Amino acid sequence: MKKQLLVAVAAGFIGTSAMAQSAFEGFYGQVATGYENNSISSLGLTTQDTGKSANSWNASNQSFGGAPLVIGLGYNFSVAPQWVVGIGADYSALSQTSSTFNQTISANSGIATLSGSSIKISNRYNVFVAPGYEIDKDKLVYLKAGYSSLSAQYNSPTSVTNTDGTKESIAAGNQSKTTSGYIAGLGYKQIITGGLYGFAEGNYMSYSKPSFSSTTSGTTISANPSISSYQLLVGLGYKF
Repeated sequence: MKKQLLVAVAAGFIGTSAMAQSAFEGFYGQVATGYENNSISSLGLTTQDTGKSANSWNASNQSFGGAPLVIGLGYNFSVAPQWVVGIGADYSALSQTSSTFNQTISANSGIATLSGSSIKISNRYNVFVAPGYEIDKDKLVYLKAGYSSLSAQYNSPTSVTNTDGTKESIAAGNQSKTTSGYIAGLGYKQIITGGLYGFAEGNYMSYSKPSFSSTTSGTTISANPSISSYQLLVGLGYKF
């Protein structure tokens, strides 16, 4: 009787352990592309001439994007039958730059325009946790949440058109700032063969405002834009 009980307990333990195993458990590496969009708002610019009052210049919100190249690494832990928790990091290897845009200010004598500004986004990386649920042994849906960081470069205006129509060149220079925020995402993975899998993923990222400031010919130019991004990705990975 005791032997039968021990056999039953051992069989139950082995069965539970087998159920807890996952085709997605372990280290993985992956690469993806698709579409990335970056939204830049609060693009009002402040200019301050020495000994004079500050001027506020207005600009429309900017939206720009392209095809990213996202490289990722991580590890999935099996925590219960059909459930895994992943930790991972990814890096966006390609930069994205907006079209040049204008900033304007109204005065009694007309409208003055600053021309040639742009924003460049690069060096984005994310560190995240990713709880997932196995639909079956080859299919996984998961969430992502974590920390995101990027480098934002503000390319200062290159010229100003005064209210009287005259145009002057500006050489304020460009500035880069690192800013951080969060990432939230949803994804799906499916085993193709062995450790090879395909996946699709959507991510949203939001960042704190970087602070830009530069001075040229006694004029200080400053900006504090808001940055948010989303990515729609498809890719291939390998679970080791």
